[in-house]
Amino acid sequence: MKILLAAVNAKYIHTNLAVCSLQAYAGEHVKGADVEIAEYTINQQKDDILMDIYRRGADILCFSCYIWNLDYIEELVRDMAKLRPDMPIWLGGPEVSYDAPDVLARLPEVTGVMKGEGEETFAGLCRFYQGCEGDLGLRSLRGIAFRDRDGTVRDNPWRPVMDLNDIPFVYHQMETFRNKIIYYESSRGCPFSCSYCLSSVDKQLRFRDLEKVRRELQFFIDQEVPQVKFVDRTFNCRHEHAAAIWKYIAEHDRGITNFHFEVAADLLNEEELEILGSMRPGLVQLEIGVQSTNPDTIREIRRTMDFGRVRGAVERIREKGNIHQHLDLIAGLPFEDMESFARSFDDVYALGPDQLQLGFLKVLKGSYMEEKKQEYGLVYKSRPPYEVLYTRWLSYEDMMRLKGIEEMVEVYYNSRQFTHTLEALKAGYPSAFLMYDGLAGFYEEQGLGQVQHKRSARYEILLRYITAEFPEEEERFRELLTYDYYLRENAKSRPEFAGEYKVSKDTLRTFYEKEEAQRRYLPAYRDYDRNQMRKMTHLEYFAQKGIYVLFDYRERNALSRDARACRVEINS
Repeated sequence: MKILLAAVNAKYIHTNLAVCSLQAYAGEHVKGADVEIAEYTINQQKDDILMDIYRRGADILCFSCYIWNLDYIEELVRDMAKLRPDMPIWLGGPEVSYDAPDVLARLPEVTGVMKGEGEETFAGLCRFYQGCEGDLGLRSLRGIAFRDRDGTVRDNPWRPVMDLNDIPFVYHQMETFRNKIIYYESSRGCPFSCSYCLSSVDKQLRFRDLEKVRRELQFFIDQEVPQVKFVDRTFNCRHEHAAAIWKYIAEHDRGITNFHFEVAADLLNEEELEILGSMRPGLVQLEIGVQSTNPDTIREIRRTMDFGRVRGAVERIREKGNIHQHLDLIAGLPFEDMESFARSFDDVYALGPDQLQLGFLKVLKGSYMEEKKQEYGLVYKSRPPYEVLYTRWLSYEDMMRLKGIEEMVEVYYNSRQFTHTLEALKAGYPSAFLMYDGLAGFYEEQGLGQVQHKRSARYEILLRYITAEFPEEEERFRELLTYDYYLRENAKSRPEFAGEYKVSKDTLRTFYEKEEAQRRYLPAYRDYDRNQMRKMTHLEYFAQKGIYVLFDYRERNALSRDARACRVEINS
């Protein structure tokens, strides 16, 4: 009896930890379990996936369902049922767990739904389909909703939560996961009750034994895995647990693996901040969900957050310059109108995060936010990801405006390709929010939205916008954009926006001849001659300040990937 666990991921580099855990748990607890995994992406043609699933010849098919893939999976389910009407099809995952009877009513092709935590439930299904002696059938299996033989939909009680130490470690054959992000969990559940999040439904917070965690993290370090992403909802909610893990990875670091954590910055204590401050640049990165700085909004969404403490922790970490910080905001929350959201945006922007994610509220089934939709005037899309269209406080026109700002933040701020230009440009605006709002308006007026622009074109567009707003500053910003451009890229051809190259051939020749002899600015290039050094670096003259700057592309910042830039003396 062959069971196929099918996962449709958002990107190729993603892995589905859920199906791996189901397979591993069944392998340990169900004798003779024949469970196979098939992973796809939403970017593949549905026909290709359909054919691959069919060729695998499974007896039972199970899909892992999320907001980003449910529509995709539903189409696959309908077509696969036509090809294999004899094959039971089961669904699982957060997108079907909280309205399982409705899912079965909507999809008559589906046999049943696994609700919530799935390892023990899936093992029970394996035993059922094997016909193991003593099995009482699906009616006795907790954690499922299913269609009985007479067509009746039965919704069994939820299963008690598991001991996280009973979950097997799934990453033994690393060849399967080459070039993929590794997902890992050291805890399940969440101590908070944020109304927009399904993690608040499960209040039973559990932790994996630290000795197990240390052994498993050492495996990743030894295997030189590029990135391990912890899926713990609030990693640092238990201080001793977080501190022990951070100490371990800091002490056993080999300079290769990066670890990603989602944390509550206001819970970081002095010990944790000191551990983080001592780490190698690039060893860890932190994702911090601020969501809003409006106290009324925070209170209404049942969130616990002290923004003053968040500010202090983020600024202290930023001063060390060794940890990438990703901060989140959500548009569409209760009591957050445009003025309030702009304040939240400016508050978070002022913290100087490496990434600022401007997201939009998703009204998830089973969440408290869904229960309050009438009171909040929440109108949202009918299909996944159920993104908000408008609220009592924000109109659809406001949402369109915020979408434009989101795109500008993603293109110009989160790319980290325009840092010096944006810092200087902000001085000309009352707030960062209005700066990005103005830029978004320019894109709309010029018909530049919804177009795939090449990288150099983004610089040209930004210069056009700045010139329109501050014509007297054109040359200053041209040089700032040029500086930002060469910080990232050793371009073989000069971009049009940078204007004429102002370093003469004689100056270039003389500089690299001297550098070959003296190694004053490029001591790490001792094995290279003048021509090689010239190809591996870039010399630029900035007339506004009257200085020459050398960009060294072998020596880059571990976080920003900016080249080392140093001012050089050129004798005329």
